[in-house]
Amino acid sequence: MNRVTWENRHSCCLSASDVTGLKAFRSLQKIQQKGLQYANMSSQTVITVNSSSMQECHSSFTYEAAMEALSSLITRKKRERNMNTDAKYTKLERMSMYVQILGIKEQIAGLNIIHVAGTKGKGSTCTFCEAILRESGFRTGLFTSPHLIDVKERFRLNGLEISEEQFLLFFWGCWNQLKDKVTEDLPMPPLFQFLTLLGLKIFVSEKVDVAIFEVGIGGKYDSTNVIQDPVVCGITSLGFDHTEILGDTLGKIAWHKAGIFKPKVPAFTVPQLPEAMVVLKQRAHELEVPLQVAAPLTYKKLNGVKLSLSGDHQLVNAGLAISLCKSWLNSTGKWEKLLKNDIADNSLPEAFLRGLSTAHLSGRAQIVHDFSLGLNNQIKTDESCHGELIFYLDGAHSPESMDACAKWFANVVNEKIHRPLPFFSKTKIIEESCSSNGCIQQSNEKENSKTISKRILLFNCMEVRDPEIILPRLVDICASSGSDFSKAIFVPSISTYSKVTSGNSDIPINIPAKDLAWQFNLQRVWERIIHGKDIGINKNSTMESIPPTEFLYDDVSHCRPEIGKFSCSAVFPSLPMAVSFLRNSARDNPSLRLQVLVTGSLHLVGDVLKLLRR
Repeated sequence: MNRVTWENRHSCCLSASDVTGLKAFRSLQKIQQKGLQYANMSSQTVITVNSSSMQECHSSFTYEAAMEALSSLITRKKRERNMNTDAKYTKLERMSMYVQILGIKEQIAGLNIIHVAGTKGKGSTCTFCEAILRESGFRTGLFTSPHLIDVKERFRLNGLEISEEQFLLFFWGCWNQLKDKVTEDLPMPPLFQFLTLLGLKIFVSEKVDVAIFEVGIGGKYDSTNVIQDPVVCGITSLGFDHTEILGDTLGKIAWHKAGIFKPKVPAFTVPQLPEAMVVLKQRAHELEVPLQVAAPLTYKKLNGVKLSLSGDHQLVNAGLAISLCKSWLNSTGKWEKLLKNDIADNSLPEAFLRGLSTAHLSGRAQIVHDFSLGLNNQIKTDESCHGELIFYLDGAHSPESMDACAKWFANVVNEKIHRPLPFFSKTKIIEESCSSNGCIQQSNEKENSKTISKRILLFNCMEVRDPEIILPRLVDICASSGSDFSKAIFVPSISTYSKVTSGNSDIPINIPAKDLAWQFNLQRVWERIIHGKDIGINKNSTMESIPPTEFLYDDVSHCRPEIGKFSCSAVFPSLPMAVSFLRNSARDNPSLRLQVLVTGSLHLVGDVLKLLRR
């Protein structure tokens, strides 16, 4: 460790590889005041910084510059199932070399890692684990993906997203250490690999007691599988997703997910379909892994406490998180100490209950009231001058996750009262009007008899998804519970997969026109589901040509496809236009309650959250 000090004349002694990290000038005043411990300084060079060079550095190493640098790591190659056989090193060999360059190989084992793979529920399980162990008194690090609004979301320290200053410091330090060692055989790591390395560097430097890592895709060949010494591993519910990479059977998918198992390291999974469970058990047997099936959490064990992440499927994820945390505590010798104040051995410690009731994960079963309509939108009264606009956000995009999303949405909209989620306290349950996972506002028990509720689907999905599978399941589950959709709106994506943007970047009002062929295909599938037959779609007809009142209130009998008028759906040229339409509709109709389910893509959910935040 070398101490970097700043003298009055702004001259300093820095390493060549880390100098730009220190020039994250939003941190300069703090650095000048109290100095900074900086590791991994291989060569020393003296740099004199005058006022003009300070200004240049400030413009060169801002957060936006970091986003540009990250964007340069996005590969244009199509995802493939097999590794690149022409490369000198495999992905994981390169990851190991990157770890060596960053000088953190020995310290990674000290992170006491919980490693979690699976098809659905990975993020929720990891979030539960982090909250439980943080509430148990440990300093935590959490790495998840993808981010919804800002890349900093992927890195949490003690439950909080890292600050911009922290991000810049660690980002430029890692960037330049790796950049200095680039060769033809060892190029800069692609985006997700770099972010994984950055997460490891952050948690090592911040000396966390436990680090929880969510696998990106698969497991066996995932970048996070550079982790060789986890304390415990978890496999969440398995299903069909990323089949172009992982294979088209549950057995093949399970093989990839079980790739995170390490010899003799404890592992837990949830109840799986037989085809998947057989593979998991076989892989565990080969590696002498003590694999156990974690039972779903029960409401009885919650003892009146409500999970902060909504949906019955979260009981499965919470049960897995509890098993992972117990195993981690046992392996680190902390479990008995945590239990000493608990009366019954089979009860959950208070710290576990606090964690389960406060864990937060955006974009999964999240409810957001749109406050742009005014204060009266919070509590519906006879005197309200605006209608209500409520967004129900869930990034479901696989058949299994869409089932869970549909059940959650159906359950929550069927309640006459939007009940607040309680938070756990050592002495009592405290009712809050705003939950940690989205605002849930209290309503009057007696609904206004004049209120007209309209459930609307706001949807988009990537073209690798099959709408013929996921949309019918969504419709059937909601319809069977009396939660039919009045309308469906299909929009193109705003987020671009070729650029990493800042969370502070505004979404432009006037978005360039896009090819809407995919959105019209989604609409065609939807109309077929609703009408039971194919209906011709006029690709030149978008919502711009349909009066808002007609679209909202017309029923199936008003369908006139020959003029591009569909009773059940519409295509909007852009997401901002769709959100503006929904806001204007609620604003102009005081008796209207619009309940909008946003799903099909985490990118869509993130874009909606960004628009609502603006």
